[in-house]
Amino acid sequence: MNILGLCLLVQFCLAFGVAGLFWPEKIRPLFDVLMFPWVASYRSLRANSIAAIGISILLLARLLAVVL
Repeated sequence: MNILGLCLLVQFCLAFGVAGLFWPEKIRPLFDVLMFPWVASYRSLRANSIAAIGISILLLARLLAVVL
């Protein structure tokens, strides 16, 4: 069950990162709500998308270490 949760987390981070890079105008309203006191710019959206892809890569490496 723990591996299934980790797989879902990897997929969620990867999907969020790719969506932020390909469709920033559709993800920006979500960032306006999440980053309430600050203005969500395209630069911050791109940085968070790249970080989400990096986190998904790290989680995938952890998943492969657990499985192997």
